[in-house]
Amino acid sequence: MKVLVTGAAGFIGSAVCHRLLDRGDTVVGLDNLNDAYDVRLKEWRLARLLGRPGFAFEKADVADVDAVNRVFASAGGFDAVVNLAARAGIRPSVEIPRVYYETNVLGTLALLDACRAHGVGRFVLASSSSVYGDSTRIPFREDAPLGNLLSPYAASKLAAEEVCRVYGRLHGIRSTVLRYFTVFGPAGRPDMSPFRFTQWAFEGRPIRIYGDGTQTRDFTFVDDIADGTLAALDRGGEGPYNLGNDHPVKLLDFLGLVAKAAGREVKVEHLPPSPADVPATWADISRARGELGWGPRVSCEEGVARLAEWYRGERVWAAGIATA
Repeated sequence: MKVLVTGAAGFIGSAVCHRLLDRGDTVVGLDNLNDAYDVRLKEWRLARLLGRPGFAFEKADVADVDAVNRVFASAGGFDAVVNLAARAGIRPSVEIPRVYYETNVLGTLALLDACRAHGVGRFVLASSSSVYGDSTRIPFREDAPLGNLLSPYAASKLAAEEVCRVYGRLHGIRSTVLRYFTVFGPAGRPDMSPFRFTQWAFEGRPIRIYGDGTQTRDFTFVDDIADGTLAALDRGGEGPYNLGNDHPVKLLDFLGLVAKAAGREVKVEHLPPSPADVPATWADISRARGELGWGPRVSCEEGVARLAEWYRGERVWAAGIATA
């Protein structure tokens, strides 16, 4: 299979590329390497892909229609597109919502238009648990009514889902929507608590937490997410499918795992809660288990240990990654 993976230098995108290459697929990775967070992380991930047989890289923005069409034309066709390019982060989306819509909505639209023009009939979209807002009962089920979204990021992801459904009905592009839950692991995003907590614990910095730390998250290890994404590519219907750990953990308890893995005592500083944050996430993964044959295999404790091991090995430069 020949697959276009957007966001290939991203945290989840690079993991998905490795999984596809491991099984013998040909992968074209697309990424604009923007500076939404420290580019050194993206370059580190990309460097581990560039030497692999079957991988080619194109630097382009998914919202640039002409660039996207050039990639499709020069590749000579794809069997599928996995759209993992996204402007991520809930709190920053409140400050700069426009860039979220440009990447997450217009970028998805540009890719689907290119699929239609170039005869690509298979599309996978990475969405987010944030589309459930704070009005949905937990655990979150895919058939729950959606409403009361708390951030422009969440709204942009839900809009992208709807664009996929429309293109499926109008143009016959078979799209599968995946809703990811709090993905973490080695070389993760530095704006998320797992990376921040790990760096701050190792470097003896105070741990800043928005709110009292009793909020829960369904922390899901990146390798499990990559496996679920491939299962959806191979067997998924329209979805949406929740991909989560089905085991929510309090933020303070997660921090305890990080402190243990780092072998450090930590000091916590509490900040006012953010109105854009939901109090809890918890994935009901019954649909993914039944239709995709997928379930998480890495526990939160094991995942934190792997993250800490990675940080220890890359500490010389990872300590300088901005996490404020």
